[in-house]
Amino acid sequence: MFQRLTSSPTFKRTAAAAAAWLLCAMDWMWWQKAPAWASGIVFLAVASFAAGAMVKASKSRRENPVRFAAVISVAFFPMWTLVVFGLDCLELAGARVWCARMGTATAYFGGLAWVIWLIEKAAREFDLKRFEQQHKADGESILAAVLHGKELDHSPIERTANPLDPEAWYYGKKSKRLNQSLAAFMSYSLVFFVAFLVITQMGGCQEIYEMPAGGGEQQQIAQQVKVQKIIRKKFVVNPFAAISFKVPPIDEIKLQLNEITKHAYTVGYGQGTGAGFAGGTKLGKVRFIRLEYQGGDWDQDFGIGADVNMLIEYGIRTQQKVEKVTESRTIGELNNFPIGKSPPFVYMTGQRSIQLSKSEVKTLREFLLDKHGMLFGDNGGSRGWHSQFLAVMNQVLPNVRPTPIPLDDQIHRIPYQIPFLPYVAPHGGKEALGWRVDGRLVCYYHPGDIGDAWTDDHSGVSPEIWEACYQLGTNVIFYAHTEYAKWLAARQQTD
Repeated sequence: MFQRLTSSPTFKRTAAAAAAWLLCAMDWMWWQKAPAWASGIVFLAVASFAAGAMVKASKSRRENPVRFAAVISVAFFPMWTLVVFGLDCLELAGARVWCARMGTATAYFGGLAWVIWLIEKAAREFDLKRFEQQHKADGESILAAVLHGKELDHSPIERTANPLDPEAWYYGKKSKRLNQSLAAFMSYSLVFFVAFLVITQMGGCQEIYEMPAGGGEQQQIAQQVKVQKIIRKKFVVNPFAAISFKVPPIDEIKLQLNEITKHAYTVGYGQGTGAGFAGGTKLGKVRFIRLEYQGGDWDQDFGIGADVNMLIEYGIRTQQKVEKVTESRTIGELNNFPIGKSPPFVYMTGQRSIQLSKSEVKTLREFLLDKHGMLFGDNGGSRGWHSQFLAVMNQVLPNVRPTPIPLDDQIHRIPYQIPFLPYVAPHGGKEALGWRVDGRLVCYYHPGDIGDAWTDDHSGVSPEIWEACYQLGTNVIFYAHTEYAKWLAARQQTD
């Protein structure tokens, strides 16, 4: 029967489609060798094949509901992959993350339903087989036993360890079916969790962050005053002429002072061509990643109109390559970035509460210390958030205390000289706080909702304030990438 099944044309087409989908999925998630358009064509073709199989199976779902459910379950994976892949290509990070999570949950519960069905089916078959054997020994048929009202003796004929048999010895003597169901649930959940971890750590959800290649110096952007001399023409006028003419001063010279902002150097760090960083790549770009967390409004002013504006301004002011859209990641997803390919900084804001688990605290600590990242905290609107952010940092870095960051600190001087700390409202005071490890700022906390000044309407603050907020944001992002580039260079020398 198995040979007949494997030789059928339907099985061969299904196997070919599954192999193509698996190879493209592995390449997209891990290897990234094939061009995106090629993977997209394969995903679309396999998803179309799966949709066709679903339509065909639906015609006989009443006669064979199990087959229909099996086709639906298998077809779900290529169609889910196509949606996630499309959202990734469209750079819709939020929708992609949501779809990936919902798909993972659907896969888990779908698999659990199949486990329950298989366990129940196998248990009934074992009971029926045992019933047949017991009454065959008595010389009675199953039908006769039922007619005489005989009950089934559930004790097995011989000792068994088969987990599909509810009479297995390790299920105990009482509530055997319940114990079997609980064991199946726990075993399936453990296998699914381990498989999920293996896939994500191998690269299925692993991400890399690459800075733009280039170089530059850690200097201030120069504000130059250009003096332009304009010499007007000399006029020779006949004083006896009948035409009235106002004689301008002879040899009049007018000075025009035009203040211009000019890049006196290439904004970046290290030896390289163009604005960027020595540890970057040609395909690398500066990205703006916001942290998701439980308990509050992490998505305050998220995306277009705030983070995106800051990212665009950073690209204009530094001439470095930047992504087109901003992104968000949970704290747990920071584990997906390997050491040496992690974000130099992440942004965190809100105005309600912050709730982090012990694993999230550990992940954030590893990001700041082991992966040389930096946290850019911004109080989005309350004194309570200020206190909770300080409490979180006390958990993440219990041996480091925050200190005020003076205006003459490097992060306030390069590439822009910040004359005062700009803020929209002093929710957490009027001083920026910093947490330093080995002289490096691993966390920069802004107490006055700098993100509100990045919005399209700048929250009603004056041009002087929102311009200073853009400059400060540029400084923080530049500082994090520069320190990260220095760290990468030091690691290469020690390797």
